[in-house]
This record gives sequence, C-alpha cells and structure tokens, in this order.
Amino acid sequence: MPTDNKTLVRRMYEEVWNMRRLEVARELISPSHAVQLTDATDPGIGPEAYARNVTEFVRAFPDFKFTVLDLIAENDKVVACWNISGTHQGEYRGVAPTGKKISVDGITINQLANGKIMDSYVSWDLWGLMQQLGAVPAALGQPWKASAR
Repeated sequence: MPTDNKTLVRRMYEEVWNMRRLEVARELISPSHAVQLTDATDPGIGPEAYARNVTEFVRAFPDFKFTVLDLIAENDKVVACWNISGTHQGEYRGVAPTGKKISVDGITINQLANGKIMDSYVSWDLWGLMQQLGAVPAALGQPWKASAR
C-alpha cells in the first residue's frame, strides 16, 4: 500500500502541478481534501479548490516546476520533500512581477484513504520566497534558523 500511495502522490505533483492537467485533481484528491497551510488566505476544500490554487501559483510563475526530492511512505501517509522553481512573471501576494528566478524548498505530509489524498499539511519557505522577490529585506535573515546548533 505505501508504494501505491507514493505513486499517487507523485502523480499529483507531476501531472497536476508540472503538466497543468488540473482535471487529474478530481481523480487523486478527495472531495473533502483540505490543505493545512499556515500562510493560506483561503485554501478551500476539495479538488476544485486545489486546482484553483495551482492555477493562481502558475499565473504568477508560468514556468513553474515542482521537483520531488524524496517521498517517504508509511501506512496512510506520504511525506514529500520538494523544491519549487520558476520565474516571477505575474502578481503574487501583492508583489508585482519582478522577473526574478525563485527556488524554494518545502515538505508536505499527505494523508490518504481509499485511493485519494484526504489532507495535506504543508510547511514551506514562504519567507525565503518573499526575500527572493525583494518583498522583505534579506538583512532580516531567517528567524526560524536562529539556533545554537
């Protein structure tokens, strides 16, 4: 079962995000799917909301690429370690297009049941993205990395 779950999650990133086949979201994502994302303004529920979020991101970064760095599966969960990259060519979170290339890492814990992704818990470097766009000063550093280790 974990191998099937990993295949399903990889399809979501490859087909929905990279190939822009938004209709595949209906096949892979549960109608009750919710994205748990600390910075989300309105992530919505279900595959249509998921596809809308993909569309909004791709509108800002038309050459967007989602690279899966690793998938770890256990029972009903698949953890995806990933990187996103692209060029900022459309407005994103109030930031006018800059033409800057971005590269950001993140992790998503996907919970699956009955062959569908039920929930996704996302942690990603939005701060780093906004720094790359020039929306926050780089001099502020990375406060979450303030550690003695």
